[in-house]
Amino acid sequence: MSHGARWIVDAFQLFRRQIFAWVLVHLGLMLVALGCAALKTVGMLIFLLLLPVFMGGLMSACREQERGQVVEIGHLFLGFRKHTTPLVTVGGLHLVGQVLISGVAMWLGGDALQELLRAAAQGTSPSAIDPTVANRASLAMLVGLALVTPLAMAVWFAPALIVLEAVTAWRALGLSLRACVLNVLPFLVYGVAMTGLLMLALLSYMVGMVLWLPLATLTVYTGFRDILGASSAPGPVATG
Repeated sequence: MSHGARWIVDAFQLFRRQIFAWVLVHLGLMLVALGCAALKTVGMLIFLLLLPVFMGGLMSACREQERGQVVEIGHLFLGFRKHTTPLVTVGGLHLVGQVLISGVAMWLGGDALQELLRAAAQGTSPSAIDPTVANRASLAMLVGLALVTPLAMAVWFAPALIVLEAVTAWRALGLSLRACVLNVLPFLVYGVAMTGLLMLALLSYMVGMVLWLPLATLTVYTGFRDILGASSAPGPVATG
């Protein structure tokens, strides 16, 4: 079995043992996100800044569950009591990166991106869109994707490394990026499988998402455990 698929299977095994606790914790996270969304742009920037702090607490909850502890809502806020500075540092770097990438995409795409988004919202046929506009918007999106991918890789395992291995923020970002690059094939399998599960979750609206979100969090931990473990020395995992 591919390691990418095994992360999902292992995560499900953890999830089903304390399913109600994990759902409750993620409902709490969703409420925080909704509260930030009410503040519009500023609120969402704050949430993006603090997301690694919440993830750090959730990674601690995963480790403690494996040690026989009960997952509680308090785990969601554990990152505000321990390892706060490096977690916020990761969040700040992630936020700055996202803002810069958005700026590059808008500089390349500008009005073309906005026009394409308006056309999509109005259900306009792709054939009706000016090819020049479509090409310019496509270039902007491709460049944005090329820039955001390494940023996402660097942040992916960083909270787990900080909280579980006491790694500094910069080292955590570097180790996470290296781990993801060295294990790109398992991540491709993982990404396809999780996207398929997300599509199924969206078909059932909020009910499916309430189950998908905890599973997604747990896959970050099981992937971290498989690739990095206690050694903090990333290496490629077997793909068979």
